[in-house]
Amino acid sequence: MSDSSKGKRPLVADRHRTSKSAASTKTAASSRKSTKTPAKRRGGRGTPPRRKGPIGLLSALVRWVFRLIWTITWRITAVAVLMLALAVGYFYTTLPPLEVLLDGRARGSVTLKDRYGEVFAWRGDQFGGIVTADSVSPALRDAVIATEDKRFYQHFGVSPRGIASAIKINLSEGRGPLSGHGGSTITQQVAKLLCLGEPYDASSGQTEKEYEAECRRTSLSRKAKEAIFSMAMEAKYSKNDILSIYLNRAYMGGGAFGAEAAAQRFFGKPASALSPAEGAMLAGLLTAPTTLAPTNNLDRSQDRAATVIRLMQDQGYLTKAQADSAIANPAELSEAAEAEAGGYFADWVMSSGPEFFTRNTTEDVIIKTTLDQKIQQAAEAGLKSVFESKVREGSKAQAAVVVMSADGAVRAMVGGRKTKVAGAFNRATQAMRQTGSVFKPFVYAAALDLGYSPNDLIDDAPYCLNIPGSGEWCPKNYTSNFKGKVTLTTALKDSLNIPAVKLSESVGREVVSRVAEQFGIKSDLAAGPALALGASESTLLEMTGAYAGILNGGSSVKPYGLIDLSLQGDSEPLMGTGGGIGERVIQEDAALQLVYMMSKVVSEGTGQRAQFGGRELAGKTGTTQANRDAWFIGFSADYVTGVWMGYDDNTPLTGVSGGGLPTEIWREVMVRVHEGLPNTPLPMIVPAPAVVQAPEPKPERQPDRQPVRRQQRENPLGIIDQVLRDIFGR
Repeated sequence: MSDSSKGKRPLVADRHRTSKSAASTKTAASSRKSTKTPAKRRGGRGTPPRRKGPIGLLSALVRWVFRLIWTITWRITAVAVLMLALAVGYFYTTLPPLEVLLDGRARGSVTLKDRYGEVFAWRGDQFGGIVTADSVSPALRDAVIATEDKRFYQHFGVSPRGIASAIKINLSEGRGPLSGHGGSTITQQVAKLLCLGEPYDASSGQTEKEYEAECRRTSLSRKAKEAIFSMAMEAKYSKNDILSIYLNRAYMGGGAFGAEAAAQRFFGKPASALSPAEGAMLAGLLTAPTTLAPTNNLDRSQDRAATVIRLMQDQGYLTKAQADSAIANPAELSEAAEAEAGGYFADWVMSSGPEFFTRNTTEDVIIKTTLDQKIQQAAEAGLKSVFESKVREGSKAQAAVVVMSADGAVRAMVGGRKTKVAGAFNRATQAMRQTGSVFKPFVYAAALDLGYSPNDLIDDAPYCLNIPGSGEWCPKNYTSNFKGKVTLTTALKDSLNIPAVKLSESVGREVVSRVAEQFGIKSDLAAGPALALGASESTLLEMTGAYAGILNGGSSVKPYGLIDLSLQGDSEPLMGTGGGIGERVIQEDAALQLVYMMSKVVSEGTGQRAQFGGRELAGKTGTTQANRDAWFIGFSADYVTGVWMGYDDNTPLTGVSGGGLPTEIWREVMVRVHEGLPNTPLPMIVPAPAVVQAPEPKPERQPDRQPVRRQQRENPLGIIDQVLRDIFGR
C-alpha cells in the first residue's frame, strides 16, 4: 500500500491542508520569536545593548554608594528616633500632675493693707491665685500667643521655623547663633521656667541666684535637653494646660508672678476682667518685666502695649477698630499702683516684723498696718511743695517726715525727697542725727515732774562749768544775747540754751537722761552738761514717738506700724501689734503743763511759722551745731508730726534753722492732714499768773556832788568838813 502511493500526485485538498499547516506552524514560530525578542533586548526596539566600560562601572559604583548611604542613614535615623522617643518617654514619666506646676515661687508674698483694709503695697513674690487659659480674659490669652508664639497651637513643642528665623536674625546682627533671639516656643519657655524639671537643692551648696542663672543658661546641650523636655510636656499636657502653667509662673514685674497677681498689682482687678489694652500691657511685660513694668515707666510700658496690639490685629485677634480704640485708650495704673503710697513705710513694717513672715516668708501673708493713705499723700505733698517753692534748684538737701497718733500708731512716713521707692535708705528710721534743741522739752519735763512750775524764774546770764578733763565750758545762746531772769516758759519759748543747761544741772543729768530714755529715746545719750542742748543723736521716728508721749499725758509709746499679721485665707491673725502706749514717765499734770509751755513756742516763740487755721498747736524747733541738722517736731490735739532736714554727708545747711524750712514743711503737711477735722483744743494746763515779785533793793549810791555843794552853801562849816573828808578819805 505504501508502494502504490509513492507514484501518485497529491490531491489538491491535500495541498491546501499542508499549506495551512505550514502557515500555521510558521505563524506560531514567528509569534514565539517576537515574544522573546523584547525580553532579550529590554530596551525595546532600537535600544543598544548595555556596554561594559568605565562609565558603566562608575555609574554602578555611584548607585552602590547611594544605596549604602541610604541604608546607613535610615538605620541611624531609626536609632535616633528611638533614642529621642526613649528620652521623651523618660521625661514624660518624671513630669508631675498639672496642679503641682502652677505656683513655682521660691518665696511667699506679703500684702500690706492700710488702717481701713485697703491694699497699698506688696512685697515678696506676689501670687494672686491660680488661673487657667480658659479663665483669664481672652484678650490676655490672645495677646500672649500673638507676642510670644503665634504658632503655639500648631507645633509639637519646638518650632524649627522659629529657631531658624532666630538664628538668621542673630547672625545678621553680628551675634552668635544662640545669642539674643532664641526662637523659643511658649512650651520651651515653660520648660525653662521649670528648670527642666530640676528642683532647687539647698544642700548642693548652690545659692538660689546661682540656681536660677543655671536654669537660664543657653548652650547647645541645654537647648537640646530643653527641646526634649518640651516634647514630653506636649505629650503629657494639653496646649491649654501648658499655657496655664505659663500664665501662672511667668514673672510680670513689680514683684508679681503670674497673670492674676499682675492684674491685681497694676490694675486692681482680676485677670478675667482685663481689657485688650490691659492684656496687651501684661503680655508686653514678658519680654523685660522689670524694665517695662508700668510702675517703673508707664509711658514705656504703654508703647510696648501698642506694639502688642498691632500684632494682635495682624494675626486676626482684634479688628482694626478694636486695635485703634485700645491704642487710643492705653491701660492706666490703679490708684494703689499709681500712688505707690508708703514705700518707706512698707519697708519699715517689713523690717519690724518677724523675718520668717516678712523678708523671707515662704507663705502668703497679709499684714494690716496703721498707715493712713490720705495722711501719707499729705506728707508727700507738703514736703514736695516746700522743696519746689522755697529750696534752690539742684539742692542736695534731704528731709524726712513722720506723722503718728498719740498712741504711737504711725500714719505716714517719708524717708527722703524721692517718695516712690522701695528698699531705699530711710532717713526717718535709719539716720542717726544730732537732736539739738528738740531735746529740751525732756529737760523741762524732768523739772516739772519734780515740782517746778512753768512760771518759775531762772537767770539767763553768763554761765560756765568746769568739766573734768575738758576744762571750762561756757554755753551760749543762739543769739549770743542774755535776757536776765525769765520764766521757764519763756526760756523754752525762746529756746535759750543757758537756762536749759542750768535747769538740767539743777534737777540732775541722770534724771533728765532717765526721763528721755523712758519716753523712748533709746540712743546713747551724752554724759556731759551738753546733754541739755541735744548733743546726743537719735532718729526722727524715736523723737516723734517721744513727743507723742507728751501729748498723751506723760506715758511712753513705742511707735508701731503693724496691727496684725495673718496667712492668706486664715480668719484669725497669727500675731498682733508690738507697740502702743507703755508705762507712765511723768505725772499727768507735769505733761499738761509742758504742753502749755510748748504751745507758747508756736504762738509766741521760735516756731511761729507752724501756725495755721487758728488751731492750738505745740512743738519745738531745733538747730544743731554748725546748722548740720534742722528740726521741728510738734502736735495738734489729733496728730504728732516730726520733720528733719539736712544733708546726708553733714554739709551745713545755708540759711536754714529749725524755725525756718522744717517748720514750714510741718505746717504744709499738717494743713493737709487736718482738712475736714474739727478744731480740737490741746490738752494742757494753763498755770496761774505769775506773782510779780518786788524788785530787789538796789545798792546804795553815794550822794552826787550837786547836793553836797548845795549843803556847802548853806553851812560853811560843812564845807571844811567835806574838804577834809575828800583829802583824808571817808
